[in-house]
Amino acid sequence: MSKQEMYEFTPAEEIADEIAETTGNGWSADPTVGELQLEDRSALRRVAGLSTELTDITEVEYRQLRLERVVLVGVWTEGTATQAEASMAELAALAETAGSEVLDALIQRRDKPDPATYIGSGKAEELRAVVLDTGADTVICDGELTPAQLTALEKVVKVKVIDRTALILDIFAQHATSREGKAQVSLAQMEYMLPRLRGWGESMSRQAGGRAGSNGGVGLRGPGETKIETDRRRIRERMAKLRREIREMKTARDTKRSKRTSSGIPQVAIVGYTNAGKSSLMNALTGAGILVQDALFATLDPTTRRAALEDGREVVFTDTVGFVRHLPTQLVEAFRSTLEEVTGADLLLHVVDGSDPLPAQQIKAVREVVTEVLRESDIPAPRELLVVNKIDALDPVELTQLLAAMPDAVFVSARTGAGLTDLRDRLAEILGGLDVEVGVLLPYSRGDLLSRVHADGRILSEEHEEAGTRLRARVPRALAAALTEFAHAG
Repeated sequence: MSKQEMYEFTPAEEIADEIAETTGNGWSADPTVGELQLEDRSALRRVAGLSTELTDITEVEYRQLRLERVVLVGVWTEGTATQAEASMAELAALAETAGSEVLDALIQRRDKPDPATYIGSGKAEELRAVVLDTGADTVICDGELTPAQLTALEKVVKVKVIDRTALILDIFAQHATSREGKAQVSLAQMEYMLPRLRGWGESMSRQAGGRAGSNGGVGLRGPGETKIETDRRRIRERMAKLRREIREMKTARDTKRSKRTSSGIPQVAIVGYTNAGKSSLMNALTGAGILVQDALFATLDPTTRRAALEDGREVVFTDTVGFVRHLPTQLVEAFRSTLEEVTGADLLLHVVDGSDPLPAQQIKAVREVVTEVLRESDIPAPRELLVVNKIDALDPVELTQLLAAMPDAVFVSARTGAGLTDLRDRLAEILGGLDVEVGVLLPYSRGDLLSRVHADGRILSEEHEEAGTRLRARVPRALAAALTEFAHAG
């Protein structure tokens, strides 16, 4: 078999095969689930130094190759030097999460990225020298490169070039576990790849017909499609199918969400920057047993758990996917059904990493994404409670500075349990303010409503009369609406 025949496979079909059956749906109450997921994630490791150089490879497979030894490069266009260095540190953390070894990092000060090579032709040559000195096989840019920039920079440095968007997509692809999560990631990857689809040498210009190589037989001769046209068409077809599947899964998710909302139990969505400790806080509040890992985007599939506060009030907590600065547009669109968990929430628990050097930047990035999701849904923003996590990693001076900068926040450590009692008290206070006081006379035939009032509300007074049970109580708004027809007798 010739090398050309060996690599005659269809990239779009290869991508489609990656949508496998789900291994978990995030709803198990077993507290060891997170530990098992962590073991599964660590079970497969790349062996460094083993690689096969392909001479005929398309962009689709090319972008899915595992990253190895990398050099980071960024363009500093605005902000302070501290912010620029923090951005590069975050890029390094992203690269390590994807399984790469970071060898060096460079920052270029410019008014704006160079439209040709992102960092300018002179700096590109310097980058090539760094690549040769370090033995790197990949360059990762701290920004989203256009297809032209990607091609031009690769021609200069002569190794593969990955931008920030492709890196984040790679991490999401590794960490997605549910069927919906995998479909969303695959759709985002295809949207990113489609305009960047290209090949090496002449491999993508081969056509299916023509008299020069008329091996197709009767009915198959003619100009035909080039290989790149075939790939683009099949990827578009696969994207259309994925969108249909995600819409169907969104319907099921909306149904579950509406059931939770109609139950009258307060909904709390835990949002925040990636690796801020959202899953750890969720475990501390509910004992959910969610996967916890010191890595970016460890959680992609939302998990919902019910827990009781100190006053006996039941609350539903939902752990959501983490956000990051410059979150790729493709991911926001693909994960919209998941992010919409925030639209039905009564309260947003905004978790901030107190040990991060720039927590204000984290808060800004999260609020931008939440605002965008709420704007699309045309729903007013729910109330937000800031929770500064990881205070056990702060010295007294840093903690004092944060206390002064965020006086309304609750300061906790999900790892040690410090501040969790204060957080539960604040939750009870805020969620209690969302309740409505009602006075009703419930007939004895409506014992179901009486049970809901006892379970989800607070009884202020209760008397049993001949016509039914007369009571005054503070109940959630959804339950108050169900009690409206009996309110006139209260």
